[in-house]
Amino acid sequence: MIDNTKFQQLKDSILAGNIPQLALMMISLALDMRSSDIHIEPEEKHIRVRYRVDGVLQEIVEYPTNIHPAVVSRIKIMSNLKIDEQRIPQDGRCEVTSKDNREMDLRVSTFPTVNGEKIVMRIQDKSRKIPDLSEIGMEGNNFKYLMEGLDSPNGIILNTGPTGSGKTTTLYCCLNKLNTVDVNILTIEDPVEIQMDGLSQSQVHHDIQYNFATGMRAALRQDPDIIMVGEIRDRETVDIAIEASLTGHLVLSTVHTNSAVETLTRIENMDVPEFLVASTIEVIIAQRLVRKLCTACKVVATEPVNPLLVEQIGKALTGIDAKFPELDKALLSTKQFYVPKGCDQCNNIGYFGRTAIYEVLRMNNALRKMILDKASAIDIEKAAIKEGMITLEQDGLVKALKGVTSLEEIYSVARKVEDYV
Repeated sequence: MIDNTKFQQLKDSILAGNIPQLALMMISLALDMRSSDIHIEPEEKHIRVRYRVDGVLQEIVEYPTNIHPAVVSRIKIMSNLKIDEQRIPQDGRCEVTSKDNREMDLRVSTFPTVNGEKIVMRIQDKSRKIPDLSEIGMEGNNFKYLMEGLDSPNGIILNTGPTGSGKTTTLYCCLNKLNTVDVNILTIEDPVEIQMDGLSQSQVHHDIQYNFATGMRAALRQDPDIIMVGEIRDRETVDIAIEASLTGHLVLSTVHTNSAVETLTRIENMDVPEFLVASTIEVIIAQRLVRKLCTACKVVATEPVNPLLVEQIGKALTGIDAKFPELDKALLSTKQFYVPKGCDQCNNIGYFGRTAIYEVLRMNNALRKMILDKASAIDIEKAAIKEGMITLEQDGLVKALKGVTSLEEIYSVARKVEDYV
């Protein structure tokens, strides 16, 4: 919900040409609206300001082009960037403290366009509490498989998904559970998003050739039990991760693929032998973020669902109760879904906040044999589903039946699986 007082102060600072106040109120309003990013976009006749709230961009305000150079200079000074360089992109960061003493890290990126410099500020709340693993929306076999993986003495746990899908938060939740006085945990991140007591956290610096691979090598000389590396993106990093897992360490990391099973293909495409993939990977998590329906105004869907979609939902939910032992069976029989309506509490959008949907692949001997036999990703996925893996689509449908989110949100991020067994 927009704070009308701050919104008016923002508009007043634009009319008065008060640039420091304009920059301050822009950030302050974004914090109040739970925004993750601020977009300041020059267009031909005006400058547009948009906030990304719950993953969706919303236009907030416009201001005239004649004050844009001053706004850009103000933000560049805050983030220690060159104010006289307007031809190339720049990246910087600054720290701000909100009125309620929350510490925020602003990652600032400038981008030259034909109408002037565009600025995107990513807001990271350094003081936010890491939720417990039981609080992040992981249920049924997903939760069971992840806990089994975290109990493994060694191996690799991978988390996959697009940028901004909550992968790092999930890994922090895992580290929070593993963080006990008798283990040594090291992380190599880019950047360190949340500082946690009990962890040795290191930030990479590409300009001095301190990257994930060199950080991993150094970490192995620090007598670690558990290592978290921000991302596996090349052969060198994956080789060191495999070496670490084979020498008795638990390694957590992220990788960019579309599903849990496709991660196996991605690792193999880095020229990693199948026997190493099969012997080191313990768990692969795929996740997406979906908007949560506003609890104050969500309503039961009255319009009939597309018959083809009804058929797909029926296939996806067949036998789902075995994968969600704690699921209320009455939910499955009603097939009742909810839709957004809009009210003052959600700024008439119908959604408020986000939750994650998950797909957790737990490696077992049957799947390891398929990898060694060079089975296709499609066949491995079929076998994993048969063994109890919950797909993104299935996890999303269960959350939709519970009224947490809508069908529209689920199918905006989860693909329809053709072959359920």
